[in-house]
Amino acid sequence: MKPNAALDVPARVLFGIPIRAMTMGQALDFIDDTIARRNRIQIGVVNAAKIVNMRRNALLREDVLSSGLILADGMSVVWASRILGRPLPERVAGIDLMMGMLRRGNERDYRVYCLGATDEVSDAVNARIALDYPGVVVAGRRNGYFKESEEEEVAEDIARSRSDILFVAITSPKKEKFLAKYSVKIGVPVCHGVGGSFDVMAGKVERAPEKWQRLGLEWLYRLKQEPMRLGRRYLETNTLFCGMVVAEILRSLPARFGKTPR
Repeated sequence: MKPNAALDVPARVLFGIPIRAMTMGQALDFIDDTIARRNRIQIGVVNAAKIVNMRRNALLREDVLSSGLILADGMSVVWASRILGRPLPERVAGIDLMMGMLRRGNERDYRVYCLGATDEVSDAVNARIALDYPGVVVAGRRNGYFKESEEEEVAEDIARSRSDILFVAITSPKKEKFLAKYSVKIGVPVCHGVGGSFDVMAGKVERAPEKWQRLGLEWLYRLKQEPMRLGRRYLETNTLFCGMVVAEILRSLPARFGKTPR
């Protein structure tokens, strides 16, 4: 791919967010090209909950929009894009993108840095990578429980690792704020926020079966596992996201019928 090839793929602007209409294969090709050229890209992924929270949190919105490549992590975002006439080709889930990077990294001897989760989970992820992807070098890792005063030290450790990829498993908005502040300093070609992917990879959280994923019900499977922790959150964010889609439809009606809103 030529430089800045991601820019050749159109962005669908949804709720003010430019989401690239990329397939998983296109995203992985672009990542490989970025590493080969030693360019830098920060990847952001958005689902319904994050889009709702971006509307409520200006700093989170600013940090996500600072990403050079934003992809649709949730099927609800893909469905919304089609309803609104700005279709995205498919969901590019953060965890699937991470696993794709590891598969390709296994063939290309990529160096990765794993930042986030607990020490126990980090140990399990490290062991899993060594077993399943022996060609990948884990050049460094650290848990996600560090203070703001320690961020500079963490960034310096990542820079020293000379990694090709940084996986960040820290909750929003801390993850986005860290990447927005230190992506240049750490100098890693590809920075990818992976959410709870480390917990899944470590076997701590069970991922939804593929059928549930295709139906866009991965959130429901997670709710079934942790109803007390996730119930209220999912009810609130899903309802608000549906409201945002309806509002966007109503806003577009005058243009669809050739009328100019007053």
